[in-house]
Amino acid sequence: MAAWVETLLILLTLTNLTLVAMSRLGACIRTVALQGIVLGLLTICVHPHTPSLYVLLLAGGSIGLKSVVFPLLLGRAMRDTHIRHEIEPFVGYGVSILVAALALPVSFWLGSRLPLPRPASTLIVPLAFHAILTGLFLIVSRRKAITQVLGYLVLENGIYTFGICLVQESTLLVELGVLLDIFVAVFVMGITIFHINQEFNHIDTDRLSALRD
Repeated sequence: MAAWVETLLILLTLTNLTLVAMSRLGACIRTVALQGIVLGLLTICVHPHTPSLYVLLLAGGSIGLKSVVFPLLLGRAMRDTHIRHEIEPFVGYGVSILVAALALPVSFWLGSRLPLPRPASTLIVPLAFHAILTGLFLIVSRRKAITQVLGYLVLENGIYTFGICLVQESTLLVELGVLLDIFVAVFVMGITIFHINQEFNHIDTDRLSALRD
């Protein structure tokens, strides 16, 4: 199982690097949906001795929300706002790729400094940190609200990876509760994006700072 865990973690990291290099929102949404499938499979691989019902519910909840529900909500928001590309982000795509690449050694350094229990793979903690850092970077470096929501999802995916791989005693209700919280957050964000576009005819969050009483 360790080889499968490492393969899935590497795939998760590759999707992170892909996200910072893409401007098409539709492709970004599909990439985050792929991350949901990866996390569902990762849940099964890191809990081989856990009762199957527990694993299937958690993996199914992850895949269902992250790969189906969230992409549908964000795809609808994209169609309603008629926005297809992330144009002129705060940080250019070439620099974004460089930042994401440099975040890898930083993540490995952070992982080596934490006194954590021995995980199923030595890549778990560093690559979970990399997903968290990538999500934060997407949130602060992109103009479109949809891309920022995707960054929030990538950030949560990193936290989810960290949790399922290291917290062996967490209950199903706690983990499913986290997924429910994320669902509510993305649902509210989708409604907010729609109303921002209806009111201002754009979803560039930086332009909202120009609002006055």
